[in-house]
Amino acid sequence: MDDLKERTRHFALDVIRVCPKLPHAEDFRVLTRQLLRAATSVGANYRAACRAKSRADFISKVATVEEEADECTYWLDLLLAMPSDGNLKPNRGVQQELLRLRQEANELTAIMVSSRKTARRNK
Repeated sequence: MDDLKERTRHFALDVIRVCPKLPHAEDFRVLTRQLLRAATSVGANYRAACRAKSRADFISKVATVEEEADECTYWLDLLLAMPSDGNLKPNRGVQQELLRLRQEANELTAIMVSSRKTARRNK
């Protein structure tokens, strides 16, 4: 569990670090705020799941982590799909970081799906 706590913490910090590098146009700001909210929620909710009071509570909290991680994938997909418009497109390095973060969000989602299924099966 500590590895996942650290992994979700790093994910949030990586998102926090990349967001200021995105264009400051209003459409990017809206997506960036949503991504920041969801990415920081992944780690916070995972920590809450680790302190669950029952298996049912754990399953519920892990489902929330799963939803937030999947939501991160959505916001990252939108940021990566933004139309090229001169200076309004993130530079290549930032795009690569967004792709890496999208992969991490997908992996975190898959881990939470598996964890939730295992917890349900062992109920």
